[in-house]
Formats: sequence, structure tokens, C-alpha cells
Amino acid sequence: MERPARLCGLWALLLCAGGGGGGGAAPTDTQPPVTNLSVSVENLCTVIWTWDPPEGASPNCTLRYFSHFDNKQDKKIAPETHRSKEVPLNERICLQVGSQCSTNESDNPSILVEKCTPPPEGDPESAVTELQCVWHNLSYMKCTWLPGRKTSPDTNYTLYYWHSSLGKILQCEDIYREGQHIGCSFALTNLKDSSFEQHSVQIVVKDNAGKIRPSFNIVPLTSHVKPDPPHIKRLFFQNGNLYVQWTNPQNFYSRCLSYQVEVNNSQTETSDIFYVEEAKCQNSEFEGNLEGTICFMVPGVLPDTLNTVRIRVRTNKLCYEDDKLWSNWSQAMSIGENTDPTFYVSMLLATPVIVAGAIIVLLLYLKRLKIIIFPPIPDPGKIFKEMFGDQNDDTLV
Repeated sequence: MERPARLCGLWALLLCAGGGGGGGAAPTDTQPPVTNLSVSVENLCTVIWTWDPPEGASPNCTLRYFSHFDNKQDKKIAPETHRSKEVPLNERICLQVGSQCSTNESDNPSILVEKCTPPPEGDPESAVTELQCVWHNLSYMKCTWLPGRKTSPDTNYTLYYWHSSLGKILQCEDIYREGQHIGCSFALTNLKDSSFEQHSVQIVVKDNAGKIRPSFNIVPLTSHVKPDPPHIKRLFFQNGNLYVQWTNPQNFYSRCLSYQVEVNNSQTETSDIFYVEEAKCQNSEFEGNLEGTICFMVPGVLPDTLNTVRIRVRTNKLCYEDDKLWSNWSQAMSIGENTDPTFYVSMLLATPVIVAGAIIVLLLYLKRLKIIIFPPIPDPGKIFKEMFGDQNDDTLV
């Protein structure tokens, strides 16, 4: 009885395995391609592709869509029938989409369908070059560019910008020229929140007449950030060390900044630069000071000489992707004693006058000085003549 039962159980397992294999074979077959693939552009640089599910897909297939951009970049498998990307439209962007029944990239998708954005209109050499934007102190953005090689000198440029906090595309009004560069600045303060690192600003520069090719740029708000200079509050010496206290520029947290402290010594005429990642001082002198001040101790500074200090800051990679843009130097502050230069200046001015006066006096009294220094030797003949000349005359008479 046991043996037939075992045979029946084995046969049942084989039937189940065969049924499962037959039921799962259909979804692994190649599916039909997607339909009605289209592309559109929102805002300035947001490209959206949409498509419909394939016709005649297997009913046992849970459709997934495999898509990637040119050169098989940014591969993605998802159930949504749309895909978007924020990309500068300075050239044609293409997306290829196919359908499949699993999330495994190794499965064969359907025939890939491709849809591209139209290329920008205009001569490529008429587009502006070196389009760069910097976010200054998280307050305003400044964009600069150079005219294209095939552009009229009297071209009137227009800059448009958009970000997620705006309801519509805005035009930059403050366009100016700095030498060969052309620039425009606009306020950018509404994105200072906990998720600003997820935002970016879309930029396009073109002309009013439509004669030049538009130039696009996308500026992530985690890069190209330039803080304002810090403000030095006080300097003081203690135990042979120089303590520097300053306040950070507004809109920045201390943990998001790195510092550079420069100390110039008047005696050695050297400049020492200290790189500071975390500025802290354990000193009772700073107790009771306002919150938000930063302190750094500079060792080995001579207190009996004049020391001039200045500071600059930059963003670090703890909060931002870019750490290349230093702020301008802060206003310098000095401490220590310096020898009064008035005496040396007076001596430098008086020495030529004294030398000139001495030369004039020497020239005026040169003969007298010559007689004093080199007295004349007496003439014996003259002396005898003076002595006996009168006597001879009397004798003759």
C-alpha cells in the first residue's frame, strides 16, 4: 500500500511542476511593442515621454516597461506608461521604450520604440557660449555668458528661468555687460528649505528677434553656491595664541562651511594660511557671546608685532556637491604693536635736506676751510725784504 501511494504522490508532483511550467511560459514570451509614444516639453527643460500599453499583450503578463536614453543610459524598468527627465535641450534627446513581463533586465523586452525631441532651431554657432550661473549667498543667482561667434554686436538677449517654487516661467530683467561678458541677476530665495537639494533652476538664453539658437542650462542648487564674506568680530592674545572670532554669512549653517584664515605678520613679512574644517575654541573669553559666532585659535603668533587677519569661506560636501567657490576675503582686522613709521619717514625726508645744506656750507667756506686745514708756508725772501727794505732806503738818503 505504501509503494503505490508514493508513486501517486510522485506523479502528482510531476503534474504540478508541468502545469506550473506551462502556465509561466507564456509571460516570458516577447510582448508586442508599446503604442502611441509621444514626447512633450514642459517649463523650459522638463521633457516628458508618454505611451500606451501594447496591443495583444498576454493576459497572464504583468506588464513592465523597459526604457533608456541614448547610448543605453539611465536604464529603468517600471509599470508607469510615462517617463520624464530634466535635461538641457541644446541637442536632440531620444528615449527608447519596450514592454516585458518582469522586472528582470535580462528578459527580452519587445521591439524598442524610439521618440526624440526636435533639435533646437538656429545656427549652432549663433548660440551663446560659456553660460554659467552662480547662486550668491542663497539670495540671488547671477548668470553670465559670451556672445556666439555668428552673432550681431547689437543683439538684445533675454534670459528666462524657472524652478519648482514658481507658478510660471519668469524673465530676468537686470541684464548688463561686464567687458565681453553679458550677465543677468535675479532673486532666488524661495527655495531655502529642508529639501532644496532636490531642486534645480532651468535657464534659457535667446534673443528677442529669434535670430540666434537658444542655449539651455540646468543649475542644481547643491552646486555653484558662493557665500558672502564672513565678518570678523574680535581678535585677542592669550597664552601665546591668537584667537579669532567671526560670524558666518547669513543663510548658512556652520556645519555646511569650510574656512580659510590668513595671518600676515609685519615683522616677518610672511602670510600664513590655515584651512579650517571645524572651527571651535574652548576659552572662557567667549562665554556669554552671541550664538552663531565662530572661533579659531592660531598658534605661535608673536604678540609684540602687528598681525593682520582676514577670512574667507566656501561650502563643503557635507551639505553641497560643489566646494570650489570661495567667498571674497573679509575686511582685514589687525592686532599687536607696530613700530611708529613716522620717525623713519621723517629721517628719510630730512637726510637729503641735511646733506644738501652741508654741501652748500662747504662750498661757501671752502677757502677758509682750506686755509685752516692747509696753512700757507711763509716765504723767507719776502720776510727779509720786509725787514731790511726800509733800512736800505734810509741808508741811501
